[in-house]
Amino acid sequence: MRPTRTSFRLAAVAAAALLTTGAVATTAAQAAPKTPDRAGVAALVDGLGTHTAGSYLDHGTQIVTVTDATSAAKVRTAGLTPKLVRYSTAHLHSITAELGEKATIPGTAWAIDPRNDRVNVTADSTVSKADLAKVRQIAGQYGAAAHVRVVSGTFSTKIAGGDAIYGGGYRCSLGFNVTDGSTAYFLTAGHCGNVADTWYSDSGSSNEIGTTQDSQFPGNDFAIVKYDSGVSHPSTVDLYGGTQNITGAANAQVGESVKRSGSTTQVHSGSVTGLDATVNYQEGTVSGLIDTNVCAEGGDSGGPLFDGSTALGLTSGGSGDCSSGGETFFQPVTEPLSTYHVQIG
Repeated sequence: MRPTRTSFRLAAVAAAALLTTGAVATTAAQAAPKTPDRAGVAALVDGLGTHTAGSYLDHGTQIVTVTDATSAAKVRTAGLTPKLVRYSTAHLHSITAELGEKATIPGTAWAIDPRNDRVNVTADSTVSKADLAKVRQIAGQYGAAAHVRVVSGTFSTKIAGGDAIYGGGYRCSLGFNVTDGSTAYFLTAGHCGNVADTWYSDSGSSNEIGTTQDSQFPGNDFAIVKYDSGVSHPSTVDLYGGTQNITGAANAQVGESVKRSGSTTQVHSGSVTGLDATVNYQEGTVSGLIDTNVCAEGGDSGGPLFDGSTALGLTSGGSGDCSSGGETFFQPVTEPLSTYHVQIG
């Protein structure tokens, strides 16, 4: 289990968050594109239905993919930049659905990549030649709509060292502080919440900070912990040399620049590379994740993925490390906020 960390302060302790095929760009509108607005872009994409493969950011410019000229005109009317692609989100989802039915093999993962109008399929070093051939056969039916690659690392959840939260003999990290308006909680990874009922700020289990109220893993990867009375809980992320206020939450966008804070590897940055990702860990399958090229290591689980003051996700797992680089998946934070009826605070 990999901890990441949104910082919370105790009386004597500061605990940090852890544990195209043939795509053709259409002519942009004459006026400069509008400043991206997440809600507005999401509504536009939803309205395009099966005539889009989604949206992404390209060096700050909001791109909305479209499958026909009529939809491109709608995007231009909205003041955004359209890109003509071959495959729709519905088609890409049909690929992930078949992979889910026929290739749920530990060590594999897939995510929808609207930038390249395809499903990116990854197999780690534990996948056998026979299973890899099976994955390639399934993906190969879809031509350029599916891309398979093999990585040398191993997909795993991350429980390990760092200045974090302790419970059940493990160490994880806090993600984001939340509230239901009267009671304070924090979010962390579900694979962390599964191992402990009570959490402490120290490895000696002398400073209790909260109790697990619910934990979801596999399937999802989030948990909620209720703070004990008297524990300070500012809505900040530890930057290891400062803090970042967290004032709200949103869904991540492909191409978005993000940061992750973790007690093992501190602060690292990168970008979102895919959405609606599925990862087949040895412990079980988790779906609906954010795929990134941000590195992480053991001890970073549960911690925060963020863009400025906006909370985006909780560290789930991945492969690689912060020396050679890696791929890390995050549970979108909007799902536990909705599930538990809480908000950032």
